[in-house]
Amino acid sequence: MTCVHLLLTLVFSVSLGTPVEIQRPRGVPLSKRQFYEENKPFTCLDGSRTIPFDRVNDDYCDCKDGSDEPGTAACPNGHFHCTNAGYRPTFIPSSRINDGICDCCDTTDEYNSGAKCENTCKELGRKEREVLQKMAEITKEGFLLKQQLIEEAKKGRQEKQGKLTDMQENKKQLEEKVEALRTVKETAEQPEKEAKEHHLKAWEEQKTAIRLEKDKAKMAEAFLELDDDADGFVSVSELQSHAELDPDADGSLTETEAQGLMGGADRVDTSTFESIWANIKDKYQLESQPVEAPPVETPAEEVKEPVVDNESEPYPEEDISEEEEEEEDDEDDYHEEDDKPSPTIKTPEKSPEDEEAMPPYDADTQALIDAAQKARDDFNEAEKALREADDQIRNIEKELSFDFGPHAEFTYMYSQCYELSTGEYIYRLCPFNRVSQKPKYGGSETNLGTWGTWAGPENNKYLLMKYEHGTGCWQGPNRSTTVKLTCGKETVVTSTTEPSRCEYLMEFTTPAVCQEPTNVDLSSHGHEEL
Repeated sequence: MTCVHLLLTLVFSVSLGTPVEIQRPRGVPLSKRQFYEENKPFTCLDGSRTIPFDRVNDDYCDCKDGSDEPGTAACPNGHFHCTNAGYRPTFIPSSRINDGICDCCDTTDEYNSGAKCENTCKELGRKEREVLQKMAEITKEGFLLKQQLIEEAKKGRQEKQGKLTDMQENKKQLEEKVEALRTVKETAEQPEKEAKEHHLKAWEEQKTAIRLEKDKAKMAEAFLELDDDADGFVSVSELQSHAELDPDADGSLTETEAQGLMGGADRVDTSTFESIWANIKDKYQLESQPVEAPPVETPAEEVKEPVVDNESEPYPEEDISEEEEEEEDDEDDYHEEDDKPSPTIKTPEKSPEDEEAMPPYDADTQALIDAAQKARDDFNEAEKALREADDQIRNIEKELSFDFGPHAEFTYMYSQCYELSTGEYIYRLCPFNRVSQKPKYGGSETNLGTWGTWAGPENNKYLLMKYEHGTGCWQGPNRSTTVKLTCGKETVVTSTTEPSRCEYLMEFTTPAVCQEPTNVDLSSHGHEEL
């Protein structure tokens, strides 16, 4: 029974490298060796019962916690300890003992199955030591870079604080300048306003006078047109010749209607016509300026091509007498020469818009306008400079307010962006700002979250970044991204996944999280210490 219960195990090396063998039941780690003393009864590790020691590893489960069968598969909840000398010790479920599959690299789990297992612990330990050595070198180099980042951040912060102080002082000077120029502007604008109002008033009065003159001229012309018999009076019958004055728009101006427009009089002279003109001038059309009727379009179906009668004979030329030809020539001469109006050179008339246009300002008014405009330009320029100073101050204050780590080692990532290109998307991480995703072959960008907070464990919250409140998923939550930071010599996004719907995980290496390396003897790595 002793050969089943006990196994000589290499557990650690002394300073001279001499292996030390300690006897303990198979499957028991060194850390629990004191609970398994061969000459004493065994008490289950959960304290539920005590059994004779020879019932340990007898392939029958006596303890509820399975602690009496660490080296057999008797207990379903038991665990077997792989010593794995030269590599990392580990635990496997008891159900894997003697199942024909080699789980422990030192083959100790298959001691009675007949499986042909090869001890690979030394090789695994060698490879792991190489990886650890490489990681140690990366950590060392990354930590040196981190120290440089800290120094640069410290220097940069001092410079920004100094710049902020200078800009705040400059802002005060700009504010004073803006107020002074505001006074200059308002002082210059007052006489400008008065001069422009005076100019406008004069122009309005001039326009009114021009309109009155035009109206009087039109009235006089209308009177002469209506006074057909030139007796110095406009009669009811003469007024009736202008049907456009018909008040009820029935197409004719009756005698009664015309007399009504003339204030009940049968005829009026020039002075009386002035009072009548106010009632008819809006409708009255001067005969000297007739309104052209719009062209009447002939319907398409009424347009006919001339019909040629092929059977009829043309008029013979010899049937036309010489006298008739002479008469036709005379008629042609009459139409071409007598009826044609004599050519005249037309001078382009001013449009109503041109006549209504305000004349340019006089020299004194224009000088006031130019002075006021210069004051406005100076004020606007100073106000713009003040706004720009405000923006710069806010940006610096915002940057200084961020938590860039215990020693500001993450400062260098501010205002920077890092991309990862995959088969379908381009992922973009802008630390302390946002995370986005854009299709590689066209399409709009999707916001995967804006900067939220550091979200790492209590012992080091700077290992995780949380970006929240991104673009909403269809019938789902808003997108969010967790950025996991690991030590590396370069600052780069290494991978992006979507573990849960609309929740992204981004792997990001940076020297800013590299810790100061400790002196570890990798030659002893793999020896059991528990």
